Amino acid sequence: MYYGEIKKTDIANGPGVRVSLFVSGCTHHCKGCFNAETWDFHYGQQFTQEVEEKLFALLEPEFIAGLTVLGGEPFEPENQRVLLPFLKKVKQEYPHKTIWCYTGYLLDEQLWKNSPARCEVTDEMLLFLDILVDGEFVQEEKDLSLRFCGSRNQRLIDVKESLRQGRVCIAKV
Repeated sequence: MYYGEIKKTDIANGPGVRVSLFVSGCTHHCKGCFNAETWDFHYGQQFTQEVEEKLFALLEPEFIAGLTVLGGEPFEPENQRVLLPFLKKVKQEYPHKTIWCYTGYLLDEQLWKNSPARCEVTDEMLLFLDILVDGEFVQEEKDLSLRFCGSRNQRLIDVKESLRQGRVCIAKV
């Protein structure tokens, strides 16, 4: 897996001060995407053990609320396979920090059902997420007043509660 950027102190992609990892590779190609260069699966740098260690160090300070993974598309199957062991370690090392993930795929229509995004690690990867912001960016529904979303069709989902209830539960953030 490649990544395009790491933001050490991000306040736009989740509550509090967060570390954000922008993975590379996306097949959605949303019109008006703010990060179109990350559509290329080989954009940026390779995600290595050294990069993982850097992210752990960035997550360490008490003022960091958590990790946000976005892109590109974290739920492209090739990205999921690399992200799963990393997210598992993040939760083990920093259980009090939240993990947010942005995806163009819909939880109930594409991640829980057979789709190009669903693979052998999808269900397990969801277990390590606290909030999932789902839905493609839609230029015609762009709304700068939204908190943590780019367009009105996107949903902030409480993943733990959704998994418990077996239905999409909107997060209260």
